[in-house]
Amino acid sequence: MDSQTALFQQHRPRLFGLAYRMLGTPADAEDVLHDAWLRWHAQDTTVLDDPEAWLVTVTTRLALDRLRRAKSEREHYTGPWLPEPLVPEAEHPEAEAERGETITLSFLLLLERLSPDERAAFLLNEVFDYSHAEAAAILGIGEDACRQRVHRARTRLREGRPRFSVDAQAQRRMLERFVAAMAQPSLDALRALFAEDAIQISDGGGVVRAVLRPLHGAERLARLYMQIATNARLYLPHYELTTLNGAPALLMWAGGTLSSVIWVECEGERITAIHGLRHPGKLARLLAVTKPEHAASLH
Repeated sequence: MDSQTALFQQHRPRLFGLAYRMLGTPADAEDVLHDAWLRWHAQDTTVLDDPEAWLVTVTTRLALDRLRRAKSEREHYTGPWLPEPLVPEAEHPEAEAERGETITLSFLLLLERLSPDERAAFLLNEVFDYSHAEAAAILGIGEDACRQRVHRARTRLREGRPRFSVDAQAQRRMLERFVAAMAQPSLDALRALFAEDAIQISDGGGVVRAVLRPLHGAERLARLYMQIATNARLYLPHYELTTLNGAPALLMWAGGTLSSVIWVECEGERITAIHGLRHPGKLARLLAVTKPEHAASLH
């Protein structure tokens, strides 16, 4: 491996972690890194005082351009859009090189509330620990403008999910209760899982059947999952508890096919938000490295 390639690989964990948090899909992050590599390969690196700063700047600006296009495309997406998880223990263990809670699917979804410019400034400053001056230089803006973007981002995130917290034990416990309730469904048991103002978001992308708008309220969520559990008896579903992006998640199999991935947010002993990723394209990468027989213990 030549020195130029070795230097790129040395910084790759940070570059991928930044691009993935910017875009929410591994494939888009990989595309950004590929473009960054091409520019790096064409660059005379011997004249660079700070190769890491150069790479982070190029990666950030490439990710910004791609995110602006993605934002426009997502406006025409069928139903809610959810981020795509990393393949567990396979392709990108380096993505968790920075603060682990900022890689969770719930946090990536929360970042969707930000404009691309706010998202970039917030991630550089809050997650990757660049000063306002350093982040401003990466983004090509003034330091005051960068500070304002970070401030607006913090405010939007607080407004978007004031109860957001990462409690893996509570999430796993509630997912286990969810599986038990789905195995012997009743409206009372299902209703007891959810906070009164709980929200359900499902991403089918118009490819498979999914609720096209966020669903609110414990009663409505209980009725939805009662119907799902009743219909599921026809194909004997299997469930597998796993960890995706550093947080508990539930893989749901139907007839040997991975039909959805579910993750939750909790407050106390109630689910405040439940997310169901059903888009087959987003599940394909997980399907390639997981097997339904692993789920037997949660049948």
